[in-house]
Amino acid sequence: MKVHPRVPHPALAEADWADCYQLRIKNPDLTAMDAARLVLGHFPRWVRVLMAIRNTVVAPFGIKSSAAHSPTEMEMVGVFPIVSQSVHQVVLGFDDRHLDFRAVIDVRNNSGERLVSVMTLVRRKNLFGKLYLPAIIPFHKLITLAMIANLNQKPSP
Repeated sequence: MKVHPRVPHPALAEADWADCYQLRIKNPDLTAMDAARLVLGHFPRWVRVLMAIRNTVVAPFGIKSSAAHSPTEMEMVGVFPIVSQSVHQVVLGFDDRHLDFRAVIDVRNNSGERLVSVMTLVRRKNLFGKLYLPAIIPFHKLITLAMIANLNQKPSP
């Protein structure tokens, strides 16, 4: 279910765009890191194809792929570097020339269930960032909804 995101958010206080989806999970043992791995740890083939197209289209503008933002010494979930983590929350993302991006995965107890929130925060830095974001939002929504559906799977050990 889409919910109104709370901004400003400490994960990216200067964010000027955000969205948030929540899902109730019956797994009482699900951790924030489990949820992050389920949501962002493995993209379906169609998402990987879309990301490859995106990387090809934006490369001439000096925009890097997600993997290019990832120093080898950083812990990763999928292609995203972990910015911070706690028991209830994992923040992933990177800063680029055109925008800063964070994905915030939050897991809380709620009446015997787990409430999982998946929030995307973006700070657009220049004209390209302002033009880029509206172009990808329809794809972002499709991908986010598909990835959130993974929360109903069992986490890998």
